[in-house]
Formats: sequence, C-alpha cells, structure tokens
Amino acid sequence: MVAEGALLWEPTAEVIARARLTRYLESVGHTTYAQAWQWSVDDPGGFWTSVWRYFDVVGDLGDGPVITGTMPGAEWFSGTSLNYAENALRRADGTALVFVCEDGTRRVLSMAELRSEVARVRAGLVRLGVRRGDRVAGYLGNVPEALIAFLATASLGAIWSSGSPDFGVPSIVDRFKQIEPKVLIAVDGYRYNGRWFDRTQAVQEIAAELPTLVATVRLGAEWDELRSEEGPLEFERVPFGHPLWILYSSGTTGLPKPIVHGHGGIVLEHLKSLSFHQDLGEGDVFFWYTTTGWMMWNYLIGALLVGAVPVLYDGAPVDLWQVAADEGVTYMGVGAPYILASMKLGKHPAGLALKGLGSTGSPLPPEGFAWVAEALPGVPVGSFSGGTDVCTGFVGWTPLHPVRAGVISCLSLGAAIGSFDTSGKPVVGEVGELVLTGPMPSMPVMFWNDSGGDRYRDSYFDVYPGVWRHGDWIKINPDGSCVIYGRSDSTLNRGGVRMGTSEFYRVVERFDAIADSLVIDTGQLGQEGRLLLYVTMAEGQELTDELAGSLRKALREELSPRHVPNEIHAVPGIPRTLSGKKLEVPVRKILLGTPVEEAANLDAMANPEVLRHFTP
Repeated sequence: MVAEGALLWEPTAEVIARARLTRYLESVGHTTYAQAWQWSVDDPGGFWTSVWRYFDVVGDLGDGPVITGTMPGAEWFSGTSLNYAENALRRADGTALVFVCEDGTRRVLSMAELRSEVARVRAGLVRLGVRRGDRVAGYLGNVPEALIAFLATASLGAIWSSGSPDFGVPSIVDRFKQIEPKVLIAVDGYRYNGRWFDRTQAVQEIAAELPTLVATVRLGAEWDELRSEEGPLEFERVPFGHPLWILYSSGTTGLPKPIVHGHGGIVLEHLKSLSFHQDLGEGDVFFWYTTTGWMMWNYLIGALLVGAVPVLYDGAPVDLWQVAADEGVTYMGVGAPYILASMKLGKHPAGLALKGLGSTGSPLPPEGFAWVAEALPGVPVGSFSGGTDVCTGFVGWTPLHPVRAGVISCLSLGAAIGSFDTSGKPVVGEVGELVLTGPMPSMPVMFWNDSGGDRYRDSYFDVYPGVWRHGDWIKINPDGSCVIYGRSDSTLNRGGVRMGTSEFYRVVERFDAIADSLVIDTGQLGQEGRLLLYVTMAEGQELTDELAGSLRKALREELSPRHVPNEIHAVPGIPRTLSGKKLEVPVRKILLGTPVEEAANLDAMANPEVLRHFTP
C-alpha cells in the first residue's frame, strides 16, 4: 500500500520557468496558481477574455457582454463570431498529424496537406448539399479521414457527430437517429488485436435507419469521389455558441443524451486546458489512447489549436508505451486501467521522451501513481477528471504543481469546483458531491431535441437549484488539491458509512491473483442490502477459500468491518463501457431485478457477454 498524499514528484525551477502557464500568469499579473484560480472563478468574464486575447483567437471578439444570465441558462460572448476549424488550421506549415495503426501502417500529414484535404472534402460536402446547421455523422476509427471530415464539416458551420465502428448497430442508431444527419461517412471495417472486423452490413443497416441521409460515403472509392475536386479553404464564422459537435453520454442506460457543444466554448476551453494544464504547444507531440466514440478524441485533436501534433492511433492497446517512444511523444494519456494493467504485468517502458503522463476515465489509486514514479522516473502523472458533458477536465494537473500519490493536483482554471455535503453546504477536507457553482464556456449549449431544456436541467440541476451536480464524490483539500472517489450514484453505504468504490478497488486489486474487480452494494433507501464482490482472476489463478479470507481480512483492516463483502464471486470478466468504465450502476440494477436489456445498453459495452454472470 502507498500512503495517499505521499510526495512523488516536484517541479524544478527550470520546469516552472519554461512552463507555458508561468508565462500566462505573468501576463495577467498573478504570482501564484491559487491567486489565478480564484480570479478565474470570481471574474469569469475577465478570465475568459484574457484567454481569447492571450492566444489571439481568430475571429471577431465583438463588444457584447462576456456572460449573461446564470446556470443553467448562462450565455457567453454575445456578438462574437469565430470558427473552430479556422483556428485549428491557422498554421500554414510543419507537421499536422501522425497516424499509426496496430498493423504497422503509418502516415504523416503536413499542415499544407491537411489544409488541402479539408478543402477538398469541404467542397464535396457542399456538392452533397451540406449547409450551416446540417449534421454530418462519422462511423469511423481514429484515422486521419475522421479528423479531415470533422474539420470540413466545422468549416461550413455544419455539425459533426461520431461513433466508433466497434459500437453495435442499435447503439449507433440510438445516437444518430436523434440528430437526423444529412451525410454518413463510414468505414467498411476495422482492425483490432490482429483481427479484421467487417462492418459492411452494419453500415447498410445504420443507413437504412436514418431516413434523412442524402448520401453514405464509405472510405475508399466513395471517399475519393467526395474529395475529388479542389475547392477553396474557407470558414463560415458563427456565433460563439453555434453547435460544433454532438457528443453522447455513455449510453449504458436509457437513450444516450445528445450533448451539444459550441465553437467558442470548445476553442477557449481546449486552448486553456491543453496549454496550461498539459503544457502543450508548438514542438510538442500529443498522444491519448482513445476512439472516436469517446470525448478524449475531441480533446486529442485540440492539439491543433495550440500548435502541437496529435498522434492518431487505431487499434488495440497492445503496447502504447512503444507507440509513444517510436513517435517521440512529449505528452501521453491513457485510461487509469491501462496504468494499473501495466503495473500488474511488470512493464518497464523505455525510450520515452515524456514530460507528462495523463490518466483519466476512472480514479487512479495511489499505487498507480507510485508505479509511474518508479517505472518512469521524472515523469509527472497528471490525473485528470471531468466528463463528456464539458469535453474537458474540471480538475487536473499543471507543471507548477507537485504530484502526490492518489491526489489530483489542482482545480482547473475557470472551473468553480466545490464539494457539497448532504445538506448542500460546502465542505473542505471531507468527501462530498462534486459541484460547479459557476458556469464554464464549454458546458453544453443544449441537448439536441430538448427545446424546453427540461432534459438538460434534470441531468445536472435537479438536486441543487442553480448549481451543477456532476455525480462524483470528491474531497477538496485545503491546498486546492483533491481526490475523486468514484460515482456518487454507485457509492457503498454500509451502516451509514459512505465510501467511494475506488477505495474498495484499491485494496482488492492490490492482490496479484486478481486482475479486475467490481463491488456492488444492493442496499436501498431504509434497507441495508448485500455487499457483493466480483473478481476476475489473473491468468492461472483461482479464487480459493484462502484468497477469499485474505481479501476479507484486508478489507476489514484497511476500510472497515462494515465493508467486508457478504459474498465473493469469480467471474470471467468485469463489464465495462467501450471507453473502459466499470458498469457499477447497471449491474446494481440487474441485481435488484431490472432486466438486463433495460439496465444496460449492450451495444455500448466492450464485453456484453459477461453480464449473464451478474444476474440475481
């Protein structure tokens, strides 16, 4: 076990001096991060205007008010016009992107080539009748064509939405049918873990369910036809809140929420976050393992906004460390499970040029932090937590902050993060609900087809009026650092003692014999239920009575007697979403009697076949 808060890394004077955040703080007259954060939430208009001017955003800032109204109806930068693609493509030379496939395929596009390809696809979309406000959907892997199609769509003021080809047909239809796309751009298949998965039939079935389509463009001959004619690289400047893309909630239960983000909010947020929190700019190479169905793809391609080079990787996460080494990546990001798996496998990454490692998707326990410190000496790990809802992190890291085991270094600039107790009072130094007490520009401008805003309000503002409740447990420390303890709607409540599931997993998954785990509390209001632990064994291991006894002893001693599971079961796999998150809430519903098909969207899962092992 590693003590939470143990110091693992500190920035040197040289790191602080060369950090992009340092230069920004100097430009706005703040000497400490704490001062700057307080200013950014007390005077959001001044802060976000300074971000626009500091990065010299391409567009017309206008002279209207920076912010009008309050959450959930706050509006930003009235009278402003800009275009995301114009800002992403402002560089005329240098490398634009690197693409790597698991089969060894590698492509490099220069900025001149990327700009030319975007212009060609833009012209093709115009020929198909795509205009400002129309939707273009992509059923694509993390390939250059996805980025090109998105930028071409955005340049027209049209609206992009994508899903990964490992999503099943019902899952994609549930998403795209809501937004009525005019054009679908799709692959005929994809490669994963050495296998080719044909999606020809899936594309046909998806297209048949989307009556608004005027064209389906498959990569290959149809894509070549779309990009066959040269055209001008022009940009339709749109209001600050004009829809840029539509993302979706994880879709593990119910119909996915179609979350709309605006051009201006994403441009400002990603400029701020990528430059100040990931320390990215010209000369950097940025790699985050993701698919087009996860918001981290949208975050990854934001590298273009700050002049960095994104590495697009398509395939299974076989050896992401080697990809980063081969491509000279300077900042790499993975899901927390990948770090923990590397730790369990005893990986020894070599040849890396990293100045930072990002972790997201689920809480990284102190042992994961400590493994990075040992395996990658001198590389700070920046745990990063936020969500699809804002397409960024609320809390994270900067080069000015030390790294402590299990602790997220800081609250993000411009994010008015707080922690509320059960009565809605702010708390410090104890676990509470993660809330935002002030708006951010990258909050959704709306949900698609939610004209009255009821679904949007119910999603975030149903508990604390005027305050965004995110659904995570958080402890904010007096120094502004914090710890995320997992989803508040899957908390363990035993005898009145509440605990986040991440604390439980930290104990269980320390055992070498256990590869993965899931804990479920079946208790309901006024009625204590069973505490069930499911474990997936490491290769060659079995769940013996001796191991079960050791697990119970460790949980009793390290958590509390109340948190000793009533039952421990070995299962072949832990159900996860396609982005790697454990399905705690759906499994709990199944155990309480909800039919599997109602509790979980099987097409949004990485391994739906394991759910049958979690029936009551």
